[in-house]
Amino acid sequence: MMEVVGLVGLVLVAGGWAITIIRRSPPPPLDLTAVYFAGSIALTAYAAWERDAVFTALNAASALLSLVNIFRALRRVKV
Repeated sequence: MMEVVGLVGLVLVAGGWAITIIRRSPPPPLDLTAVYFAGSIALTAYAAWERDAVFTALNAASALLSLVNIFRALRRVKV
């Protein structure tokens, strides 16, 4: 039962990130997103090491979506 709760949380957290991308909302600040991305990568590795499928998937999805936001933020930067 608790795994279902974890999966619902995964969908809601990753869905929140995805909605901001789909709506084409401005990306979060680049420095915040870069730190979040690095943290998500570290937490993905940790969750995989612990064999926690829900948190591995959640953190991998968060890392991927924050990477998308990094690219979005970099495109907005005028050189």
